[in-house]
Amino acid sequence: MSTRQGSDEIQVTVYHQHLLRDHERLSAFYEAIASTARGLTYDLGAGSGILSFFASEYADHVIAIEKDPRIAACAGENLSDLENVTVVNEDALEYEFSEMADTIICEMLDTALIDEEQVPVLKRALRFLKEEGNVIPASVINAAEPVMIRGGSISYDENIRAPSAGPLQVYDRIDFRGRIPEKFRGILKLVASGSFNAIRITSFTVPAENIICGPTPMMNPPLLIPLGDTLEGGDFRVKLLYTMGGGLDSVKAELK
Repeated sequence: MSTRQGSDEIQVTVYHQHLLRDHERLSAFYEAIASTARGLTYDLGAGSGILSFFASEYADHVIAIEKDPRIAACAGENLSDLENVTVVNEDALEYEFSEMADTIICEMLDTALIDEEQVPVLKRALRFLKEEGNVIPASVINAAEPVMIRGGSISYDENIRAPSAGPLQVYDRIDFRGRIPEKFRGILKLVASGSFNAIRITSFTVPAENIICGPTPMMNPPLLIPLGDTLEGGDFRVKLLYTMGGGLDSVKAELK
């Protein structure tokens, strides 16, 4: 499938067509790339190649790595006119990095980093980042709030319909340039002003310093985690556990 912008035809899948229409996401990442990308840049999980396209203007050489052969072929076609971009059809978890990077772009994002491979991919790739190198995005911020939901299974609240029963409170921040944990284990201390039976996790992306983004239509829809019975307002604590990159089945939450 393709979509036309001006006189150029960009090859994309239906999913990537929706990504290209998420202007808030693209604007935030373009600003981060323009201010940060330089030298040798790896774009891990490059998709249709839009972030590699942005980086090509500022980096000396961009290596765009995409494991899906069909999507990699789209990226190759989209970026074929750029002499400083190389598209590689490989899994970023298996790619043999031959040179140390000045910049790593990795936008395999998901709410709380649970259901995508951002963490395992970056933990491996950071071994090949120069000491003074940069990562885009720079970090993510996770926050939670009590909500009332229908149904008893973990799901995404894409239209943010579940009514909030208390303030949104930050419980975790992950800096992609530092030590990245594989699991989150913690006690969330939240306050409810009304009845609730679940928590909603919202993730905000920090593409670069002084830029914060999201959630957007195609990045990090809030995640609803049921707690069981309906509870009344007040202070409460939730024991929360999940594996980053481990999928929704890794999520465990219980009231303490």
